[in-house]
Amino acid sequence: MNKQSNHINDDLLVKHLLGIDTPSEKAAVTTWLAEKEEHRRYFEHFRLIWEESRKLAAVSTVNENDAWSRFQQRVGTNENTTRIVKLDTGISWRPILRIAAVLIILAGAAGAWFISQQRNQPLILASGEQIKQDVLPDGSQITLNKQSRITYAGNRKERQVKLEGEAFFNVAQDPGKPFVIKVNEVTVTVLGTSFNVKSTAGKTEVIVETGAVEVTKNNNSVQLKQHEKAIVTATEKAPVKQSNTDELYSYYRTQTFVCNDTPLWKLVEILNEAYGVNIVIANPEKRNLQINSTFTNSSLDSTLQVIGLTYEIAVEKQGSQIILK
Repeated sequence: MNKQSNHINDDLLVKHLLGIDTPSEKAAVTTWLAEKEEHRRYFEHFRLIWEESRKLAAVSTVNENDAWSRFQQRVGTNENTTRIVKLDTGISWRPILRIAAVLIILAGAAGAWFISQQRNQPLILASGEQIKQDVLPDGSQITLNKQSRITYAGNRKERQVKLEGEAFFNVAQDPGKPFVIKVNEVTVTVLGTSFNVKSTAGKTEVIVETGAVEVTKNNNSVQLKQHEKAIVTATEKAPVKQSNTDELYSYYRTQTFVCNDTPLWKLVEILNEAYGVNIVIANPEKRNLQINSTFTNSSLDSTLQVIGLTYEIAVEKQGSQIILK
């Protein structure tokens, strides 16, 4: 039984997510969710990790029983507490344990979240070499691009995030507690919206998908709405507001490269980032060539082949470089 979840049994939540709970169990979960906002946040966090684990379950080679045991310990399960849910003997739990085994891989953030809630400490999330999805304690959803990191701290007045790298935020609405992101020397303030923030050397970019945000540097602010973005550089004293029709920035969430009159240099920049390669445009006349294509779940070779054939560009591999001529 999980202490942080106030006596709801994790096995009961698993059965509910699988749709195999009895009417009485379903009613118990519904009642528990209605009791507190904390319960709903716990369940949303549990659900997100559970769904991600199911995608990987088919290829898992982790020992299921050991993994499930470690997962329960990670999220605060008290093994000495008597179970309150009887598992139906007619159901094969090996596939479920297989899913739970993969859950261990993704449970680091869950454990950190529960501990931070208990100790009122900042929550730190880092993505490493993999894109990472998670739910913050306030219910906001976040997608971290590779090699990115956030620190989340909430208090009675605001929700504050420090960002390194790139992340997409879908912020839970709470008018009484603004959601504030600190990145480089830039502050992004929002009440409830979805937007992307990218920090690179000397430059911060904020793109709004829904709602509105405020971007501030040195007490100079701009208001952004849907289809608008702000660029902030180290040398400028204020954010620069621009319109935005580009969808390429969302590639790490959608696994799709959408190019609408996108200059070749921009697509190359994103491909280098996404695949960790070094593509070079050797012909200066090709740099601003406008690309109008969509690449979904494509390999790098396939993408480059389409670009080469469609736009009459020669693609050559020379050592560690890929040359576009």
